[in-house]
Amino acid sequence: MDTFETVEVLLDVPLHGTFTYLAPAALAPGTRVEVNFRGRKQCAVVSSGVVSPALDPAKIKPVAGVFDELPPLPAALLRLIDFVAAYYHYPKGAALFTALPTALRVPQAARLADRRLWGLTTVGLAEAPPPRQRARLALWQALQGGALPLAALRAVSMQAGKVLAQWQEEGKAERVLPALPELAVAAGPGLNQEQQAALDAISASFGHFQSWLLQGVTGSGKTEVYLRLIECALAAGRQVLVLVPEISLTPQLLQRFAGRFPATRIAALHSSLADGERLEAWVDAWQGRAGIVIGTRLSVFVPLPALGLIVVDEEHDGSLKQQDGLRYHARDLAIWRARDAGVPIVLGSATPSLETVANAEAGRYRRLYLRERAHAGAVLPAVHLVDTRLLRLTDGLSEPVVAALQKRLQRREMSLVFINRRGYSPVLACPQCGWTSGCKRCSSKLVLHLMQRVLRCHHCGWEEAVPRVCPDCGNLDIQPLGEGTQRLESAIQRLLPEARVLRIDRDSTRSKDAWDEVYRKVHAGEVDILIGTQMLAKGHDFGALSLVLVLGADGGLYSADFRAGERLFSMLMQVAGRAGRAGLRGEVLVQTQWPEHPLYLSLVAHDFDGFAIRELAARRDAHFPPLIFQALLRADAHAAHEADAFLQQVKDEAGAWAGPVALFGPAPATMARLAGRERMQLVIECADRRALHQFLDSLLPVLAGLGRKAARGLRWSLDVDPTEM
Repeated sequence: MDTFETVEVLLDVPLHGTFTYLAPAALAPGTRVEVNFRGRKQCAVVSSGVVSPALDPAKIKPVAGVFDELPPLPAALLRLIDFVAAYYHYPKGAALFTALPTALRVPQAARLADRRLWGLTTVGLAEAPPPRQRARLALWQALQGGALPLAALRAVSMQAGKVLAQWQEEGKAERVLPALPELAVAAGPGLNQEQQAALDAISASFGHFQSWLLQGVTGSGKTEVYLRLIECALAAGRQVLVLVPEISLTPQLLQRFAGRFPATRIAALHSSLADGERLEAWVDAWQGRAGIVIGTRLSVFVPLPALGLIVVDEEHDGSLKQQDGLRYHARDLAIWRARDAGVPIVLGSATPSLETVANAEAGRYRRLYLRERAHAGAVLPAVHLVDTRLLRLTDGLSEPVVAALQKRLQRREMSLVFINRRGYSPVLACPQCGWTSGCKRCSSKLVLHLMQRVLRCHHCGWEEAVPRVCPDCGNLDIQPLGEGTQRLESAIQRLLPEARVLRIDRDSTRSKDAWDEVYRKVHAGEVDILIGTQMLAKGHDFGALSLVLVLGADGGLYSADFRAGERLFSMLMQVAGRAGRAGLRGEVLVQTQWPEHPLYLSLVAHDFDGFAIRELAARRDAHFPPLIFQALLRADAHAAHEADAFLQQVKDEAGAWAGPVALFGPAPATMARLAGRERMQLVIECADRRALHQFLDSLLPVLAGLGRKAARGLRWSLDVDPTEM
């Protein structure tokens, strides 16, 4: 009679807990299997074995298949998922499948390229084919120098595949994995005293956990410090994980890293990869073949058996936080991974997040400064405020900024015009009746994209044709209000027709190789003026850039979001840092109607620390993070009253046992309507992190119960440590 073992598996479903199945043999945790769940074939991952299940064995479904083309998922990844599920109060199965490449989420064996080489065994090396078997003798001679790929052997003989298979059966040939190449390191630039001190301090912490904040001004050579640290880790036989905030950074970093470590396999992981490419890079990292992994936030889950160092570049960047599904913060998970693996982690930024600053001030992180630019002769750019209160603007441009552009053109120096709005104009309006181009599905405006002749919502993607007349009153004179990147491009080409202008925003960089072409044009000297959004503010090194113009920054001063000032200052510091990196004297001009604002005065003085001290004091007085801890319960439905009623029920039921936890709301979200759904939220706060999580643990069954009774189509989500309100 067949014997079966019961196993607990994790499934990619929005349900907490594991599911019990029968397997024909004991299966190790992390094994991928196929199961039947609610009439559908699904991929599952074994969580643990159960000796005596409470269920009747006759009612337990069997495992339909076992995928053994890869080893079980490593214990370190399963530990990370345990933490993620507990901290973010998210179903463990759904969390695990979020972490896996798409090819490992489906109920089928992963298709992996066979990279093994053909080599001769000891027996094969000792038995040369007779001279009359010329093809076999040629193969035998080709393999005397070591194992080779099949393609190379087929160039020797078209019968290579058949001969090698026969030799394998006879014990004369074998398949072997290629040996990892010896570490090769190209020479890099010399380090200044601050860089060397940072390198010495961090490298001394190798082998145990330590969080480091590397706070360096733009252009201070943080990347060179990373490269030297990575060299130390690779020389010790360890792997390195490098997290970057945007895919746009990855090609530039890859080129620099590949040039420094020409023999090391570097796995790049980002959203533009095809499923097969992502799987290949993921498995190479997991199996130890990739020495360096560079990727965006999802790369924090990549298993690395010999992890020795983690680097989070631009750690302040908001894109490191996932805003839907599993709402994790890659920086925070990277710190947990470093602690779990007992390795150092480096958080690099010119403008660290206030959470990181608070941790450094509390002694949880050690802070190192790079206060000078690394390039010989390069200094921080001079920042000047252009008071526009009494100036006439032409398509958003004042006379002083146009004159500055003309001066750089005469000098053959490059300029950057920064405005954080893509499209031609943020809104189309009727001056007669006051109509504006609102989105039918969101509480936002439709942006005018003049070249495509469409109005487009940048939140839900809704598009409609540009009306010829006002839809409300029939007025023919409808006008674009405000400026976007497309309008500035047209204006500058009209004002400076001799200038070679390149616009960089999400619309112009959709193709896979768009950033490679941008770098080629910039470094070939084919661009005079760059126009772009915040995509240009993040870590790019455009050597010949001497002037940065910032337009439309004042909007960040009016936001109701308490993090708006921090985001604005960080963005301005980052974009200002693009100027003056290659020995050219840099200048930054910021158009504003608030030249006396403390944020702008700190920007002029390059005084991030002073700004951070004031901002943390204001947060402390207002009881805002990072001085307290938050979670955000969101609900959306077809009608606002349905979402509001659900959250009010949650508040009424949970408020009785909330203890030190405070609940505020329900209230409309900042974007109250999105994609045709009304959105409400409940803010949950506590000064004690442990008490907050105990409350959230108790809240989950309440949410599940009320969710089953809620209006049809209502959805809710829980966001721990939210960064967007």
